[in-house]
Amino acid sequence: MHQDPSPQPPGRDGIAPPGWPRGVRPPGEAGWEETAVAWLFDQVPPGYRDHPVLRAYPLILARMARQHVAATLAAARDGYGTARVDLRDAIPVHAIDGVLRMYEYEGSRAAATERAVVLVERALAGERWPARPPRTGGDF
Repeated sequence: MHQDPSPQPPGRDGIAPPGWPRGVRPPGEAGWEETAVAWLFDQVPPGYRDHPVLRAYPLILARMARQHVAATLAAARDGYGTARVDLRDAIPVHAIDGVLRMYEYEGSRAAATERAVVLVERALAGERWPARPPRTGGDF
C-alpha cells in the first residue's frame, strides 16, 4: 500500500483558500453561509431568486451557479473562436479586435468565477482547508 509522504494537515473552520470570493466570509465563520448564498445568487440569472428550493438548499444553488458560470465560460470561448469568421463581413476589423479583447477579458473573469464557485460548493459540502504556512525568507 502506497502512503502519501506529505499528508495534508486537516482543514479547519475560518480558513479561506486562495481564490475564495471577496465578500464571502470564510467557511465555518458565523454567517458565512448567508454571505455565500448572497454571492452565489449574484452569479446566476435574477429569476433564480424566485425559487425557494435554492435558498433552502444552498448546495443546489452552488451546483446551478457552477453550471451557469461554466456555460458562460464556454460561450466566451466559442465566441472568441468564431468571431473573426462570423463577423468579418459585418463589422470593421478594428471592431473585431475589440470583440476579441472583450471575449478574452470576460472569459478569464468567468474562469476565475468558476474556480470561486467550485470552492464555495466544496465548502457547502463540508470541506475545510488548512491554514497556509507562514512565509519564510527575505522581506518582500
